[in-house]
Amino acid sequence: MDTTDRQIVLGTMDFGTRVAPDHAFAILDSFVAGGGVWLDTANCYSFWTDPSGVGGASERVIGAWLRARPGARDTVRIATKVRHNPLVPHSPDSAEGLSARAIHSGVEGSLGRLGVDHVDLLWAHAEDRTVPLRETVGAFGELVAKGVALRVGAANHTAWRVERARSLARERGVEPWTALQLRHSLVQPRPLAPIAEGGHRMLTAEDLDLARSEGLAVWSYSSLMWGSYVRADKPLPSIYDHPGTARVLEVLDGVAGELSATRNQVVLAWLMRQGIDPIVGASRVEQIEEALAARGVRLGDEHLARFADAR
Repeated sequence: MDTTDRQIVLGTMDFGTRVAPDHAFAILDSFVAGGGVWLDTANCYSFWTDPSGVGGASERVIGAWLRARPGARDTVRIATKVRHNPLVPHSPDSAEGLSARAIHSGVEGSLGRLGVDHVDLLWAHAEDRTVPLRETVGAFGELVAKGVALRVGAANHTAWRVERARSLARERGVEPWTALQLRHSLVQPRPLAPIAEGGHRMLTAEDLDLARSEGLAVWSYSSLMWGSYVRADKPLPSIYDHPGTARVLEVLDGVAGELSATRNQVVLAWLMRQGIDPIVGASRVEQIEEALAARGVRLGDEHLARFADAR
């Protein structure tokens, strides 16, 4: 699969908190100028950083940018998520969840902050097993029927729950989830090693099998490992400390040299070559420019085989 078939998605999690609005505007402008289309946000971004203790900052920055850039809404597609926004400030345990009421209320808040009448993709940010899946599926289907969300997807869900939800959607005659969002990168953690980041779920072969069998889109997050591929001051987490990582990094350096690309660009190209759309967060314009240039990096079957052997 050619990388030109795939998208670099702009992750906006830190907009309005760690990334000031003026810097976010510059990144958004550069992203669009470089042919970028998809923006990924969530109604909970970033409650853990915001002094208010609740989310909404990222969506508000995107909304302000859209108001300041007439016509920009026709250029970009917006994906947001519901599930994790705290109902009580600074209290993650008070997350809204995925009841029908929470979903409708969450989306209403997102639309208001974004200043739009619909989102192009609405994600269930994570599972909520306190709510019947049938109820969650029905609420997502209602939003699509109303035109409030054009598509719906599942982030951080197990493959069997996604397929069960799609079956329920078919039974009810509503729009099913047609996209998956999971954590994935070239390096892999040790098998069964616990992940420090709460709520993250790693992409598995089963997820890819489901996606390819059913024609689902796959988006990956944390794909550049928070800068660990290129920054000595940001070493990979300890769960990646195993012989496979050393082998992968050696191949990565070789391929990057052969293709006159950066490590990050090769990682992104590797994902796109497999039909995965990587989400890339940026705090500087140069970072998103580098990421967009990965669309021009051409990995051949021989490169993929080398990485597969190393992993």
